[in-house]
Amino acid sequence: MHTTPLTAGLLRGALDLERTAHGLLPHRLPARARAQCTDPQLALAESQPSGVRLAFRTRATTVELDTLPTKRVYAGVPPRPDGVYDLLVDGRPAGRATLTDGSTLTIDLGTGTAEHRPGPVGTVRFTGLPDRVKDVEIWLPHNERTELVALRTDAPVEPVPDRGRRVWLHHGSSISHGSDAASPTTTWPALAASLGGVELINLGLAGSALLDPFTARALRDTPADLISVKLGINVVNTDLMRLRAFGPAVHGFLDTVREGHPGTPLLVVSPILCPLHEDTPGPTAMDLAALGEGLVRYRATGDPAERAAGKLTLGVVREELARIVRERADGDPHLHHLDGRELYGEADFAELPLPDGLHPDEAAHRRIGERFAELAFAGGGPFTDRAR
Repeated sequence: MHTTPLTAGLLRGALDLERTAHGLLPHRLPARARAQCTDPQLALAESQPSGVRLAFRTRATTVELDTLPTKRVYAGVPPRPDGVYDLLVDGRPAGRATLTDGSTLTIDLGTGTAEHRPGPVGTVRFTGLPDRVKDVEIWLPHNERTELVALRTDAPVEPVPDRGRRVWLHHGSSISHGSDAASPTTTWPALAASLGGVELINLGLAGSALLDPFTARALRDTPADLISVKLGINVVNTDLMRLRAFGPAVHGFLDTVREGHPGTPLLVVSPILCPLHEDTPGPTAMDLAALGEGLVRYRATGDPAERAAGKLTLGVVREELARIVRERADGDPHLHHLDGRELYGEADFAELPLPDGLHPDEAAHRRIGERFAELAFAGGGPFTDRAR
């Protein structure tokens, strides 16, 4: 077996790589951004490699990857499924694997405390690959912090050459991160990227799409041909700001992105339908009664009457985002808007309800991905080839 050093040339979708005691840890925010915020939720989210994949060219028929995952365990809740590794050969699904080995992070949702316990490195193994030169991708678990330890193959590997595909840079919340998708290639951004024929960089950050200036700078500084930002739900979840602050914060976020990408197609997407917060402000809280039954559900704790004082709901956020894009578009012809309810609206909720009140399931991810591809990449959408 050939052992190939794990380097940036074999990885796609990460903005930074950290050398650890075990190997290589992909990050989806650069070190400078991470240094500006000590929030554990952000640290957890950005170190989970949603959209990050190993990509190489080889005629190997067997591929082994050693990793050290960190698995989340929620006290009092049934165990989460192990993270999934998706194998693609020449862009087509060719295998799927999981690891039971790894460290654990036990989180008490009632108290907000967490305990880390170190565990062993494990190996995912793919065999029976076609005996020809081919492009191989291993998509890392979108919801499981993953340190890369070693890559072994039964034939040499080399980086995949540039295929000339456009790069799509996307930022959003846990829904963009992948929430309850079944695997890393079936999150809605990964599905949309596949349908649109583009290279994905996914900056969906669970619980952390909060208009942070360091995230805007990360978008500004990352080369991309297409950019989308899905904004609003986390600002409501956290009850982070009122209407007076929200509008200027969105303007500032977009201004920063435009500093690095003045003419790049930029699509602002408002939240998908979420009845929990359509007319009721945050903050969002765990439903402790459901938790006592071993279920994860959320509830809105705000008062609808507080909208008059500037508290944000999804309805308010959508109106404000539409207004901002409309007013900016006169001087920015490459700025576009998409109402998130076109991706998942009332009829979709009736058919595919949000299991925990906030997050789409596997079937809803597929629908959102297909809808986004249709609205953004096809027809007259803002990401069609004419938008180059």
